[in-house]
Amino acid sequence: MRCPFCGTLDNRVIDSRLSHGGDATRRRRECDGCGRRYTTYERVEQTLPLIVKRDGRRQPFDRDKLLAGLQRACVKRPVPGEAVERLLEDVERWLAEIGRPEISSHELGDQILSGLRSLDEVAYVRFASVYRDFQDAQEFLKELSSLVDERP
Repeated sequence: MRCPFCGTLDNRVIDSRLSHGGDATRRRRECDGCGRRYTTYERVEQTLPLIVKRDGRRQPFDRDKLLAGLQRACVKRPVPGEAVERLLEDVERWLAEIGRPEISSHELGDQILSGLRSLDEVAYVRFASVYRDFQDAQEFLKELSSLVDERP
């Protein structure tokens, strides 16, 4: 594992433990070159379906891209980072379980939104506004009214 600070490959594992519900191994490492410590995660590599975009392009599922989008939606909201990580893991598990070689971005977005709705309504609306490409305030109002109507 290359040190993110100095780039050397010489390091040692200080601590190893299961994290994220047993789906990953968290390793604390110390670089022999610069002495700094950093954390790595080891996960089983799964074959996930290609994502078919609206314009027909096909892209591999990008965990980091989805994480960045979820984090942007949750900025300045009381959503713990662990909850976002759990949502991301749930989406990855769902993708692995469907067993199809391709899935539409629409299906993926709906799956993400259903998880976000239970986490935080503001984050849900932020993510929905980008995912559904809201063009004006009327579309925001429509989404907000559906949120209010579906409250218990």
